[in-house]
Amino acid sequence: MLNSLDIAKRPQDTRVVVAMSGGVDSSVVAGLLAREGYDVVGVTLQLYDHGEATHRKGACCAGQDIHDARRVAATLGVPHYVLDYEQRFKDAVITPFANAYRQGETPVPCIACNQSVKFVDLLSVANDLGADALATGHYVQSRLEDGRRRLYRPVDASRDQSYFLFATTQEQLDFLRFPLGGLSKVETRALAREMGLEIAEKHDSQDICFVPQGKYADVIARMHPEAVARGEIVHMDGRVLGSHDGIVNYTIGQRRGLGVAAAEPLYVVRLEHKTGRVIVGPHEALRTHTVRLRDVNWLGDRPLSALTAGNGASLEVKVRSTRAPQQAVIYSEAGEIFVTLTAGEYGISPGQACVFYADEGETSEVLGGGFIAEAVPAALVA
Repeated sequence: MLNSLDIAKRPQDTRVVVAMSGGVDSSVVAGLLAREGYDVVGVTLQLYDHGEATHRKGACCAGQDIHDARRVAATLGVPHYVLDYEQRFKDAVITPFANAYRQGETPVPCIACNQSVKFVDLLSVANDLGADALATGHYVQSRLEDGRRRLYRPVDASRDQSYFLFATTQEQLDFLRFPLGGLSKVETRALAREMGLEIAEKHDSQDICFVPQGKYADVIARMHPEAVARGEIVHMDGRVLGSHDGIVNYTIGQRRGLGVAAAEPLYVVRLEHKTGRVIVGPHEALRTHTVRLRDVNWLGDRPLSALTAGNGASLEVKVRSTRAPQQAVIYSEAGEIFVTLTAGEYGISPGQACVFYADEGETSEVLGGGFIAEAVPAALVA
């Protein structure tokens, strides 16, 4: 007989490592599992400690948040360990993030963190501790169906974090558990209050946790001073409109703060890291229907090669974490994977993710995804 985590043991005989960031979500996960009688071990990874970042609102995995995780573990009566992973986090997340921006991409560091530190290193720690599962506070669902664990969007669509988990492998998914997938954030905070946790009203962490005040360009400039070299702002038609102080200060789709005057609204449509030029143009130049993907991770039942053969297959995709999935077709060409968006999208940038979903409503299955290597413009405006 399986317990609530789909493991054939009594809860008290089932060890679960909980990734505790010091926030509300992971704290409630630890509380729920402890309340059910599981052998809970809390683990917090210290990922960075950038001075002012350690005590600011919205930070995670540093300073005050580690103290919060300790206090929660003490309140719940579960053991808690803090592991120093600062160098690993820098090598696996911060450095690739800075390198990608320097090359004109828009990386998603939360995905890189899940791919490396959280779901590889922390999972290894959990195994070393003799755990049967690793639980996190992500808002996604996983279910055991026909002997295979599948990943689904959460009940609360406004908290959906499946976009950041598309690279989870099947082996990792089999070991991971996401107890909050069936709850809303309101319900989670209510549980935190019920458990007497001091962090019940704590602010959520921001997406780029290691960037103080959201100034990612400052982080990149410290690591790559050459990335803030001056260059030209050029219209798609070839006109030089002005100059800039580094392409890392611009993102695809940006309209405000371009520093040039024009009769029509202009947007950043391309970043050329080799020439140091920022290419601008009209809004329509940002429209994309087709993207080419790299590093595709597939979680579906059918082999990806069978799905993409011929004319491809219909599914839903997200190219923005905050957008609802939209209809698309996935297909292969010359050994590469392409996705055509039925309605199109504006401002897609290399480095972002394209996540696949089964077309089955709001809590549809997550089928995997890939990183965008190229966004093909729908129209070339002279």
